[in-house]
Amino acid sequence: MHYRTREVVRVVAGRSYDCDVLVIGGGIVGLSTAYALTRAAPGTRVTVLEKEPGPARHQTGRNSGVIHSGVYYRPGSLKARYAVSGAAEMVKFCAEYDIPHAVTGKLIVATTREELPRLHALVQRGRENGITVRELCGAQIAEYEPEVDGLAAIHVGTTGICDFTAVARRLAEAAQAAGAEIRYGARVIRVDRRPDRGVAVLTADGDVVRGRVLVNCAGLHCDEIARRTGDEPGARIVPFRGEYYELARPELVRGLVYPVPDPAFPFLGVHLTRGIDGGVHVGPNAVPALAREGYDWRTVRARELGATLAWPGSWQLARRHWRYGTGELHRSLSRGAFTRAVRRLLPAVREDDLIPTAAGVRAQAVLRDGTLADDFLIQETARAVHVLNAPSPAATASLPIGREVARRALTALETAGR
Repeated sequence: MHYRTREVVRVVAGRSYDCDVLVIGGGIVGLSTAYALTRAAPGTRVTVLEKEPGPARHQTGRNSGVIHSGVYYRPGSLKARYAVSGAAEMVKFCAEYDIPHAVTGKLIVATTREELPRLHALVQRGRENGITVRELCGAQIAEYEPEVDGLAAIHVGTTGICDFTAVARRLAEAAQAAGAEIRYGARVIRVDRRPDRGVAVLTADGDVVRGRVLVNCAGLHCDEIARRTGDEPGARIVPFRGEYYELARPELVRGLVYPVPDPAFPFLGVHLTRGIDGGVHVGPNAVPALAREGYDWRTVRARELGATLAWPGSWQLARRHWRYGTGELHRSLSRGAFTRAVRRLLPAVREDDLIPTAAGVRAQAVLRDGTLADDFLIQETARAVHVLNAPSPAATASLPIGREVARRALTALETAGR
């Protein structure tokens, strides 16, 4: 049944609910879910709780602003399917609502012979995902990026850039216009889920909000919200900080330039991104953050760090990838080392060309055995839907992710009304 035709199941007599669907998290995924709910089932009462004073204050608003094509992701995975469809939808959404964006294309560049087989594998993966890519020899790279050096490259034409914070604001406005309530400054400190009744949430300012179904889009805190609900997610968020620089000579880069990623690690490496403002971001690297919102080395939260260290998967991950991690730490602590990494792609860059700018933190789910969750992870339990792994390319894929989460929430509403 198409869920636009579903009737909203009404509150059972004798029970009082503030909303039908209670969404925790006002990033782009939570707001896309609220937007999708109001469009799919008009009349559904939706409330969004966001602990910050406005939307998109963390992962959504602290990234490179790239609309990813989907070329990297395993064929058939949620990331592949939702990035490919989401990229096209995001461009259309930005055009419809006059949000700054551009379809720029990007280069993925191999700088060593060892990277060439992985580059060719990306060509095949892109084609399996329905993406058109152009293979380039070293001399052809200059057609797109005269200052970039490499042995070979591929050009992916569907990659773009946009202002994801503006997208999140527009989603919030559209959801509110359709009747959703969005409460900012509402930090959740307790969740009481009763499978036979619903969910009650206590916020830090003492408010109690009651809903029939909970949707957890809490990003960096999603595993904590799941556990407060009484569910064991089977993974923990291990925060990785991505540190960025701004290029003092943006004329060195025309568009977007990426290295060939390491298939063993889901981070894309230090890349060059010309943003919608004309500036060029360089980065990020990936270092362990000492807090869920640890945007610099000075921010340490003992409870959160202790929880990360207590998770067996953190130690398994460290043992498995210590060489990779050591290199990332070195580049974090040494601008010279970071500069040398950038020079692999952009030989003309100098250390004084790199100006530190705002960092981001990736909410990466790590399983108990130390495996990094490599796909979006959405878990359903009684009267709850938890989005437990939604790092990049979640912003690109946020519109189809939101529809999928909304579909599951509406199904849970129907089940609860039986």
